[in-house]
Amino acid sequence: MSTVRLTIGSPAHGGHCVARHDGRVIFVRHTLPGEVVEARLTEQEDGASFWRADAVEILEASPDRVPSAWPEAGPGGVGGGELAHVSLEGQRAWKLAVMKESFERFAGQEFIGEVSAAPSDADRGGLAWRTRVGAIADVEGRAAMHLFRSKEIATLESMPLALPAAAEALLSQRFPGGSKIQVVVPADGEARVLVEGVRWNGGRRDKRDNAPASVTERVTVDGETYEYRVATGGFWQVHTDAPETMIRQVLNRIGDAPAVWDLYAGAGLFSVALATAGKRVISVETDETASKNARRNLHSFEGATVLNGDVRKTLAAAGTDPKLALGDDAAVLLDPPRSGAGRATLERIVEQNPARIVYVACDPVALARDAALLAERGYTLKDAEAFDLFPMTHHVEAIATFERA
Repeated sequence: MSTVRLTIGSPAHGGHCVARHDGRVIFVRHTLPGEVVEARLTEQEDGASFWRADAVEILEASPDRVPSAWPEAGPGGVGGGELAHVSLEGQRAWKLAVMKESFERFAGQEFIGEVSAAPSDADRGGLAWRTRVGAIADVEGRAAMHLFRSKEIATLESMPLALPAAAEALLSQRFPGGSKIQVVVPADGEARVLVEGVRWNGGRRDKRDNAPASVTERVTVDGETYEYRVATGGFWQVHTDAPETMIRQVLNRIGDAPAVWDLYAGAGLFSVALATAGKRVISVETDETASKNARRNLHSFEGATVLNGDVRKTLAAAGTDPKLALGDDAAVLLDPPRSGAGRATLERIVEQNPARIVYVACDPVALARDAALLAERGYTLKDAEAFDLFPMTHHVEAIATFERA
């Protein structure tokens, strides 16, 4: 593949920076704003609106450049560690720039928050934070990952983003070739391994009839401890500090609202905390297993209702069911998938006429687009913050509060 010399511009959503060459936009990975690099073109179709490239030689380095914390995720390597060459302070500056650009471009307003570090990252250097990690087995049964934007895989020699127990469980065993592997380290610190969704124990499939299908998670926030049962392969915030950080944010932002719709509620991470605080909670989740876990986690709270179903359809039906009427002083909490809530779902939310909407987002562009839609419907952005809960990657977690005008 050919190379070009580039002067690097601003970061863009997705883990790359923008450069221009002969009038063409090139998205460049493994670089930093202001650098001059020799870049290897990885996608360069003549008719494409932009090309892609990897920086392979740094001619003029940014002061935020550091030795890569995960060289295997460098140029030509696996995905999942695209900012491993950036200082932690530089990563937060990068993510704040992306948040600001996303809001300016897609919401027509300013992102008014900052990007804060997770509490433990200074001590751990932004490493050893993942409680969940996935891989695929190579032909020899060793853990591997896909190369970036490729069907090819590369065998892993290390997994520095994972908790040590997760990395050990992933890298010290052999698995059936081609199988999907998931390692989970819950609150007790003991790694569990799933192979193609089936519990794996002692290097082989766990054939016990009573093999546990769930794990226990515990989160302590300001002296209050919440306990959860979660399907072993189910969704849970992956950073060790994320559950505590986000629960605290949600409780503060929901404030004195007496009742809350918790949409995309999963196993009840936020629902349990809200119910413990005395709120009436309606949990809505599409995934059946997660809803079963939520029912178990919320069974002792009389004011909690768990609904398994499509969020949009459930909200539409709420208008005809008096048991689901929460009143104009209620709040809506939503934590949608990466694609965001979208116009149709937001319209159903606005029909509930909540006083406050608290939006948890893992995608800056999706949040910004939805912020614009909410503004059209009379909900003003009051506050927003972001948290670097995915160090060494381009991902960032944000939370925003909207209030009825």
